[in-house]
Amino acid sequence: MQGQPMPGQMQGMPSPEQIAAMQRQLAIDAEKAGMSVPQFIEHLKRQAMEQQQARMQAMQQQQAQGGGHGHQHPHPHQHQQGQPQPIVPGPPNPIAIALANFLRSQDLKPRTCILNGERKDMFRVKRALRAMQSPAYEKARKKTPGLPEITDRASLENAFKLLPMSMLALRVSKSDPHEGHDHAPKKGKRVKGLWTVRIEQQQDAEDDMYYAWLWEGPQLMRKIYAALALLVIFTLVCYPLWPLKMRQGVYYLSWGFLIFLGLFFAMAIFRVILFCITYFVLSPGFWLFPNLWEDVSVIESFKPVWAWHDPNPKKKKKSKSAGSSNAQATFSATTGQPAPASATTTATDTKISTAPQQRYLSPRVEELGDDDE
Repeated sequence: MQGQPMPGQMQGMPSPEQIAAMQRQLAIDAEKAGMSVPQFIEHLKRQAMEQQQARMQAMQQQQAQGGGHGHQHPHPHQHQQGQPQPIVPGPPNPIAIALANFLRSQDLKPRTCILNGERKDMFRVKRALRAMQSPAYEKARKKTPGLPEITDRASLENAFKLLPMSMLALRVSKSDPHEGHDHAPKKGKRVKGLWTVRIEQQQDAEDDMYYAWLWEGPQLMRKIYAALALLVIFTLVCYPLWPLKMRQGVYYLSWGFLIFLGLFFAMAIFRVILFCITYFVLSPGFWLFPNLWEDVSVIESFKPVWAWHDPNPKKKKKSKSAGSSNAQATFSATTGQPAPASATTTATDTKISTAPQQRYLSPRVEELGDDDE
């Protein structure tokens, strides 16, 4: 059997560093539960066994009611192919890590959630199941023959349950962070779409359920960034050992940066003084670089160079009615006549609205409508 690759040589298999990272994550979860790692694993196994026994008892009761006393012990092979397998947590499985690698590379539209005070990626089960039924999964199986074959819904769920069995991803649900507290819920700033979740005991694989990743994937890039940060810090610490030309270049650059920073703050103070002067001399005053402190890009902060101060800023309306009102106001300003009435017809009612007229210093003739007589 020389044509088949050995299990340790299959592509996508975890490295010893990845397995060690999974073991550390398991130790962290056990510490949060106030148990040792073996006790934590035994606790999860005990819960899974109790759930399995409850299901078996329910199945036996159903078979007894249906007259199936002679078939209370199904064949193990049929149970594996036709029904979903119960989840028994254990150490990281290389096949499960290969499956997690594949799902991490797919577009599952993950969203960020808060689990035990940490940010985790959360995904929907139906997107993961859809990815495991795609042609990309078949290509991944050719590269990694250890990935399970998908034939029906039961085999699909059993393959997906490799993730919670190896503690790579667990089912979560939305929770209230202040649940069970005596005080009233605090009205803090809430980030839209950021859920605070908790782990569910029933690790099922329904389409509308959510799972949170506990496995963050290969840590190679993080290690590279950490090494680069240490290298930069070490280089700065060794500044006295730099060549003379490099030290002189850094010296001139630092002075240039300080001068630029000083000019920027001087300009910011000057624009406030200039506005205060023009506010009383040339009311309503004008600003130099009016968008300097706005939430825009760096280039847009210096555009326009100056602008008159707007005492009553109004938000721009994007509706068509606002556009027609501006057009009617422009018509009134140029002709000196009141703007014509505009009618708006809908499927339910008909409204006749007249655009608001502006006041002008020059005299004008106004026409009275039928309602003013």
